[in-house]
Amino acid sequence: MRHTVPMLPRLARYLGHRRWFARMGRFLVPADRAVAKLTKGRVVALGLLPTLILTTTGRKSGQPRTQPLVYVRDGDNYVVIGSNWGQQGHPAWSVNLLATPDAVVTLGGREIPVRGTLAEGDERDRLWRMLLTVWPAYQTYQERASNRVIRIFSLVPR
Repeated sequence: MRHTVPMLPRLARYLGHRRWFARMGRFLVPADRAVAKLTKGRVVALGLLPTLILTTTGRKSGQPRTQPLVYVRDGDNYVVIGSNWGQQGHPAWSVNLLATPDAVVTLGGREIPVRGTLAEGDERDRLWRMLLTVWPAYQTYQERASNRVIRIFSLVPR
């Protein structure tokens, strides 16, 4: 039996390459964060893509910072990417995770303590290919963010 992607996620994956979609997405993240908070992480990104909530510690403030992120599973680990919609700068959550690797993933209402590790070399290449299967627009985002290498993290349950 052939696996097919339902129509709405397929449309989102197609539109994900468009600049206007990335601009719109940046504005929708706060709304997505609010819905995730109200539903205790049970509804994120309207269920279109596999999404978790990552809570990091702000490197300057020391306060918890939450961010909805698309993820893939790699065994027991969760893999996330700091695409920042293809912008030139790294997203704040990735800077926070580098400064304080201990974080929390909320998935389906369950909180999972994790430790973030930055993927490099062959490992990064392998995880990159996995992420592209879920969201092919990451390739477009990398092209837009040509002056930086987009960070990929493996979130290892503690």
